[in-house]
Amino acid sequence: MITEKINDVELGFVKRKYRFLFVSMCLALIALILAGMILYLGNTKYPLSIILRVLAGEEIKGATFAIMTLRLPRMLAGLLAGMAFGMAGCTFQTMLRNPLASPDIIGITSGSSVAAVFCILVFQVSGSAVSIAAVISGLLVSSLIYILSRGGSFSGGRLILIGIGLQAMLNAVISYLLLRANHYDVPAALRWLNGSLNGIQMKSIPALCFTVLFFGGLLVLLGRKLKILELGEHSAITLGLRTDRTRILLVLCAVFLIAVATAVTGPISFVAFLAGPIAGWLAGKGIATILPAGLTGSVLVLLADIIGQYAFDTNFPVGIITGILGAPYLLYLLIRMNKTGGAA
Repeated sequence: MITEKINDVELGFVKRKYRFLFVSMCLALIALILAGMILYLGNTKYPLSIILRVLAGEEIKGATFAIMTLRLPRMLAGLLAGMAFGMAGCTFQTMLRNPLASPDIIGITSGSSVAAVFCILVFQVSGSAVSIAAVISGLLVSSLIYILSRGGSFSGGRLILIGIGLQAMLNAVISYLLLRANHYDVPAALRWLNGSLNGIQMKSIPALCFTVLFFGGLLVLLGRKLKILELGEHSAITLGLRTDRTRILLVLCAVFLIAVATAVTGPISFVAFLAGPIAGWLAGKGIATILPAGLTGSVLVLLADIIGQYAFDTNFPVGIITGILGAPYLLYLLIRMNKTGGAA
């Protein structure tokens, strides 16, 4: 009888593992197809043979500029930023055991945004200066949220409430800066705040790529410890996990992903909020879904960019489309939590 139960447990684990791998491969394939569509679609549609020749380094008049200067940076930024948002959002939601614990809801994204808007409107700078300021500000705000949430001991609920409060304050600062700014500078700030892949340059991609590979890879390696943290503070300590050290490492990795991605593309709304739940629903429970969440984030950003660029007469920034997708789920989640007395 005991042997049969052990075999059932092992069989269940194998099924979950294969489901995890299958879902991850399907999401990667969908992301690859969407990435190819971004390279293909435009005022001029180039055949696959031309795209591959240009990517291989061949100079083709017209095609090289369109693909290498305009479409490739846009595609890579969407792919990598979506993965960064998805992995970071899943990390916070799993660690804090609350679907509302998304970086764009608990103030971390706003921390990066306020510094970027300040640089654009007050110092009138752009490019790397804005990116560096956004990263530093995101790290400082996340550190402040974590320190304030500590109290006597760490509390996920306290962190969420403090984050929401700080987000409201930071959004008020952003609104004040927009109201006081020269009206000629406001469109650039608003375009960045909406989250957009327009105007992405290839020089912004290497830092984003390194951040996703390094910090995203660390999060994947820490996935098992993240699942232990999900059991709760006391259970994690009982199982021998050094909760404070693990939590700080997870937060640092997630914040770097959010800050660098936000610095490059702006705060693309609701991607971090949606990617984790969608990945969890697809891949199932029992295995950390950080990698599927990252791939889901890439799919969401690339799909939203294609919809925003080609589905309407007017081009819309990718953040507008993801906001339309994410707002109904947020309302549903709030209604559900209200009915269940706060349980998500």
